[in-house]
Amino acid sequence: MRSVAALEASQRVRFCRSADGTRIAYAVHGTGPPLLLDACWLSHLEYDWQSPVWRHYLVELGRVATVVRFDERGHGMSDRDVADFSLERRIEDLEAVTDHAGLDRFALMAMAQGGPVALHYAHRHPERVTRLVCASTYSASSQHVTDDDRALEEAFQAMIRAGWDRKDPLFRRVFTSMMIPDASEEQMVWLDELHHRSASAKTAYESRVERGRADATGVLPDLTVPTLVIHSRHERMNDFEHGRSLAAGITDARLVPLDSRNHILLEDEPAWPVFVREVTAFLAGDASASGDAGLGVGSLSTRELEVLRLVAQGRDNSSIAADLTLSVRTVERHLQRIYAKLGLSGPSARAGAVAILLGATPTER
Repeated sequence: MRSVAALEASQRVRFCRSADGTRIAYAVHGTGPPLLLDACWLSHLEYDWQSPVWRHYLVELGRVATVVRFDERGHGMSDRDVADFSLERRIEDLEAVTDHAGLDRFALMAMAQGGPVALHYAHRHPERVTRLVCASTYSASSQHVTDDDRALEEAFQAMIRAGWDRKDPLFRRVFTSMMIPDASEEQMVWLDELHHRSASAKTAYESRVERGRADATGVLPDLTVPTLVIHSRHERMNDFEHGRSLAAGITDARLVPLDSRNHILLEDEPAWPVFVREVTAFLAGDASASGDAGLGVGSLSTRELEVLRLVAQGRDNSSIAADLTLSVRTVERHLQRIYAKLGLSGPSARAGAVAILLGATPTER
């Protein structure tokens, strides 16, 4: 089993352009079949590895999958000066990441506010999504709300505009306490800081308003992808009824309730090993179908096979580019996609890809 240090060292941060030109930062780490995380808006691809709140997610998922995750537009390491946070732009961001990373077939995990984006993506691209995990998310945040909830949301928006950018974390602590009520002070302080690092007050407010408008409820009956819905029973950010509605609305989806009050599961709480066990077992279907190393040589395109065969001959990227009349950058992108499909990362990815090619059957070659 790979160590935490090895998994962190294997991460590679990359950038792609969405349809409107916004630069999206994404990262790849781990080994196994590809898993794309459409995670919550509170993220920073590098800072998360220092986190006593998020790091265990990265570690455990990276041990069973090649994890691709990204910072939403306006957040983390992605372009910060952004005006459009609409659902359609967010779907385009997800499409840009999958295309740039070379993910032809992959499992998709929607977390927190990522639900509507992932659900619409799975509906538009059913041939690409092998499995869908919905973790403490929703199809529309406007469901299951009361008048009190609406009044509270107005108060939240006012707090964001007034206090988000303050050095004093007083206002941000309100959101932290709702997300992880059972956390230690160390964990809360870290999440307070992540709020500040992830986004400005302007972005936090504008993106939150747009997330409130996002709705994927209408596509649920059309989804046929194997789906796992896993949701904390007693959390306050996204009510458990959201999870119940997702499981009821998607054909044959399975609902796993977690005995927790935390929106972000903590490593030392009993619900965490349940989450790991359920998600690992669910993703194992992809590993069985494709082999533990990834999707296999048979998943590579004709051009990717040409590039990999030249790598196997000992050629460097410049030589391959000249031989195939490509730019060196294009060769690098082909190699990134090859590594992602084969479930490889880190300094040994090139050698690992060659070993997989040479071990393939004549038909696969």
